[in-house]
Order: sequence, then C-alpha cells, then structure tokens
Amino acid sequence: MADSIEIPDVSKEAENKRPSRAYRNYVLFILTLVYAFNFIDRQIIGILSPFIKVDLGLDDAQLGLLKGFAFALLYTIVGIPIAWLADRYNRVNIIGISLTLWSGFTALSGFAVNFWQLAALRVGVGIGEAGGSPPSHSILSDLFDKTERAKALAFYSLGIPFGIMTAYFAAAFFLDGGSADWRIVMISVGVPGVVLALLLKFTVKEPVRATVTNGPKQMDFMTSVKRLLKIPTWWGMCLGISFGSFGSYAISTWIIDFYVRIHPDMPIQQLLIVFGIVNGTAYALGVWLGGVIADKWGKKSKRGYALLPTFAMLIGVPCFFLSLHVGDVWVSIGLMTVLLFTSGMYLGPCFAIAQTLAPVNARAMSTALFFFVLNIIALGGGPTLVGLLSQSLSVSMGEAEALRTSLSWLLVPYILSIVTFYWASTKIEHDWNEAERMQALD
Repeated sequence: MADSIEIPDVSKEAENKRPSRAYRNYVLFILTLVYAFNFIDRQIIGILSPFIKVDLGLDDAQLGLLKGFAFALLYTIVGIPIAWLADRYNRVNIIGISLTLWSGFTALSGFAVNFWQLAALRVGVGIGEAGGSPPSHSILSDLFDKTERAKALAFYSLGIPFGIMTAYFAAAFFLDGGSADWRIVMISVGVPGVVLALLLKFTVKEPVRATVTNGPKQMDFMTSVKRLLKIPTWWGMCLGISFGSFGSYAISTWIIDFYVRIHPDMPIQQLLIVFGIVNGTAYALGVWLGGVIADKWGKKSKRGYALLPTFAMLIGVPCFFLSLHVGDVWVSIGLMTVLLFTSGMYLGPCFAIAQTLAPVNARAMSTALFFFVLNIIALGGGPTLVGLLSQSLSVSMGEAEALRTSLSWLLVPYILSIVTFYWASTKIEHDWNEAERMQALD
C-alpha cells in the first residue's frame, strides 16, 4: 500500500468491551442460522429444478437463468451500498430487514405461474440476500479476534451445507407419489425466515465496533475500495474462491437434474435424502475443518490460509470429473462427496483473509466487494453458463449427455482456482504483515 496513507492507531476498547464467550457464541449461532436460511432460499430452486421444468415448461437455458443470472442480477450490486450502510449503521437491523425480504420473496415464488414471474421473484430474493453476509462478517470480526476469526467464520459458513441439507430434506418431505409439490416447498421454507428475523431483532444487540483513534472513524467508499484492491492476497483469495465457486454453484444447482437424467433408475426421493445427508456431513465437515486447520497452520505460517485450499482442490477436482463419467450411481455419489468435502475447506480461510487484511473501518465493505466479485463470476456465471451450454448441445447430444458435457467443462474454472490460490500463498506473508502495520489491529 502507498506510504502516503496515514497509519491508523486501533484502540483496544472493542476488545475490552467484548461480551461473554457464551453470548458471542449465541450470536454466532443465530447468524449461522440466518446464513442457513440464506442458502435454503438460494438453492431450493436448483433442488426443485426437474419439477419446475415440467410444471412451467421451461428449457435448460431458462432454468440456468433462474438459478444464476436472475438471482445474481441485483444481489451483486445491492451488496455494495448495503455494506456501506453496515459500516455506519445498525448491522443487526440491516440483517433482520434483509432476512424478512428474501424469505418473503421465496414464499411468494410458490405462486409464480410462468418464467417471468418466477424470474422477478428470484431477483427479489437476491436483493434481500445481499444484506446478509457483509454485516454478519463485520459483526463476527468485532466479536472474535484475528486468532479465532477463521474458525468463527468457518462455523458461520456451516450455514451453507446445513441450509442446503435442509432444502433437500424439505423437498423430500413434500414428495407424494414420486412428484414434488414445488410450490408448497417454496412457501414452507420461506415463511420461517420471517420468524427468525424477529428472534434476531429481539435477542441480538449491535456489538461495540473496533475503533480507530488516529484516522477517519469510517472510511469513505472510494478510499476503502482503493485500499482493498491494492492488496494482492485479497485479490488472490477472492479470485480463488470465485473460480472454485463457479463450479460449486453450477454443481449444486444442476446436480439433481444430472442424476435424474443420467441415473433415472434411482428414486428421486432417495436422491434428495442422500444429498441432504452428504451436504450436512461431508460438506459441513470440510467447512469446519477448513477453518480449524487454517487457524492452526496459520500460527506457523500464514501461507497455510492459501495452501490449504490449494491442496484440497487438487484432491477434489479429479474426483468430481470421474463422478460425471462412472457408470455406477453410488460410486458417482461417493466421488462427488469427496469434492463437496474438499470444496468446503476454502470458505473459512478465504472469509478470514477478507476480514483480516481489511481496514477496521471497511470490514463490511471488504466482504461486500469480495462477494461482488465472487457472485458475478460464480453465482451469476456458473449455473447460467451450464444451462446455456446444455441447451445448445441438447439437440445434437440429447438432454442427458448435453448436461454431462456442460458440467465436465467446469474443470477449467476449477484449475484456475487451484492456480490462483497457490499464487496467493506466495503473497500472503507480506500482505499480512503490511495489514498489521497499517491497522495495528486488535
């Protein structure tokens, strides 16, 4: 970073005023539950995809747009101004309002009768979810110091696998005679989120922020953006998770379609239950271990925060490719499980770096920019491009082989993810030391 930037003197006031560990763990649990609802409402459309396709008469291109671009359209943009607000105003209120919005739009999705209505409601879900993670990451960074941050954010990230697991189980629960009433599922997973928003509002207080005594209380928008974009490791971890999530989002939203088409003999209800269990165990374990191992490795060498994702993906990506091409459905699911376990391991380290390297007064903005890049590339691109490619190949290959081929091309972003994480490992020691010098954090 430029030497002309004033070095802030961060006080120890926030550390001294941290509430009890029991309360901090309660807040972590509630925010993780909110994040789980985030992913229930985000992923449910991919899980119900085969049924929505038949009911509304959609093709793969339209499904890809619903799963990716429609959701990501405003989700990626609205997160920036919400993060600006979160660095200045009550973050608990912002999360509560956002949770109410995305849950309400999810419930209303159950009443859509055509593609355009469902697309508009998915845009609404995306707008609501934009206010979830940036203020949550900021709150957790004020409650947990940097030696515990990767573990805390890894626990928070458990909302992803547990949310996806719940979505699978909800879809399986409402099965009747082999066909899911996708409308009832949408309503059933949306309404409880409004209740959770009330619990958050009345039981969680806005924490004391870490303060800067020598420098601006809140960094202005352009200054915070410029500071963050000058950190090579920030970019490396951001692009690493973005390329990896390009594949992960595509898989999570097309995996049921894949197995329904390639392995039609497996009962759909059994398939939903199996992947619910896989997400709630293997994926969740990978997410948790990623944070724990990164914090332990990081005490010896900061490179561990980037090398852990590198090695994990080197194991998982070949298993993913093989899972698409083996003939036995259970071998395929086993190999896919390895990918889910290893791909969960980059979440905690990446989110921790986004917070640790950010100026104290731009933490929410750091997460928002992180998610802006991540979701433009991954959430908007992964599901959408797989759907478009599958639709373009379906005439010549048939729907089953077209989808298998489209998913096979995910090797490209996965390889880019591995290369980028390794590159970040070569920069992280310098950038971490520079961040400590600039922030004097904690």
